Amino acid sequence: MDLKQKSFCVVGVMSGTSLDGLDLALVKFNFIQNKWNYRFISTITKPYDSIWVEKLSEARFLSENRLVSLDNEYTSYLANQIQLFIDQNANHEIDLICSHGHTVHHQPDKGITVQIGNQSKLSVELKKTVVCDFRVQDVALGGQGAPLVPGGEFYLFSDYAACVNLGGFANITLVNKKEKLQAFDIAAANLVFNQLASRLDLPYDSEGKIASKGSLIPELLAELNALNYFSQASPKSLGVEWVSQHIEPILNVFNQESIPDLMHTYAVHLADQISKVLPNSGKILFSGGGTHNSFLMQQMEKNSTSKVCIPSKVLIDFKEAMIFGFLGLLRFLGDNNCFSSVTGSSRDHSTGVLFENK
Repeated sequence: MDLKQKSFCVVGVMSGTSLDGLDLALVKFNFIQNKWNYRFISTITKPYDSIWVEKLSEARFLSENRLVSLDNEYTSYLANQIQLFIDQNANHEIDLICSHGHTVHHQPDKGITVQIGNQSKLSVELKKTVVCDFRVQDVALGGQGAPLVPGGEFYLFSDYAACVNLGGFANITLVNKKEKLQAFDIAAANLVFNQLASRLDLPYDSEGKIASKGSLIPELLAELNALNYFSQASPKSLGVEWVSQHIEPILNVFNQESIPDLMHTYAVHLADQISKVLPNSGKILFSGGGTHNSFLMQQMEKNSTSKVCIPSKVLIDFKEAMIFGFLGLLRFLGDNNCFSSVTGSSRDHSTGVLFENK
C-alpha cells in the first residue's frame, strides 16, 4: 500500500522564541490527486506560566549540566501537555506526534543549534511515534537549520507568490515554480515587540494599539535599517543571540524615548524590511501572531504592491504548529522536507529524529 493514499492524524507542537506558550494542532493530512491537503481538527495554545517563561528565557545562560536538567524537565512538561491534548481529542486515533521543542541556542555559523524537549522519553511517556529535533541534521550538513517552515509551505501553499510568518522572527518563503524554493529570516518581529511591551508590564502590544499611538524616531529607524544582516544574501537565519548583540544595544541608546514611539518605529522598520523582499505582484499569505498587529499590517499594505492576504484566525495562529506536524509526517514517510536552496545545506534531505513507538 502506498502510504500517501492514507489519511494521517498528526499532532504538531510548536514553542516559539516569543514565549507566548505552547501551540498544539491536531491536523488530518491527505494525499489526493497528487497533492497534499490539510484540515484542522482541534487546536489549543497553552500559555506558559511565569515560572516557565523565566526558565526558558534564561535557558541560554545555563551551564551544560543545568541545561541537561532543564531539558529533562521540559520534555516531561511537553509530554504532559501533549497527553492532555490527546485526551481531549480521544475520539481521534493519533498516528504521529511531531514536536519542535524550544530553541535555546541557534548559531549555525558555529555549527550550533540546541532545542530542548526532544528526548526519546517523549515517545516513551506518550506511547506514540514521535518526530522531533528538526534542526540539528541540517546544521550538521552545513545548513542554517532554519527556516524550516518553507519545507511545508512548498507542498501546502503553492498557490501563493510568498508566505510571510510573523512570529518571534519574521521569515519569508518565495514560492516560484520556475526556480528553486527560496526562504530566509527577514528580521526580528514579536520578540522585540514583546520585550518592549514587558517594560509596561504587558505580555504584548494587543493589535498594535500602543505602536499606533507613537511617533516615528527617524534616527532609530536609520540605525535599525542600516544593520548589516539586511544586506546579506540568503540563505540566512536569525537567533535570539542576534537580537541581544545587534537590536538591544541600539534600543538601549534610545531608552529615554517613550515605549509607543519605540514600538511605532520598530513596526515601520519591520514593514520596511519585509516590503523589500516581497514579490512585486501575486498573493502574499501572512500568518503568525504578528498578523494580529493591525498597525504593522497597515504599514505592510501601505508599502506593498502585491496582495496582502490575511487568512482565518486558526491558520494565523497555528500554521507553524500544523507545518511542523507535516514536516514530521514527511520525515516519517522518508520524503524530503528540508531544501538546500533554503538552508544552504549540502543537499536536500529528510530531517527530524524519529522515535518509534514499539
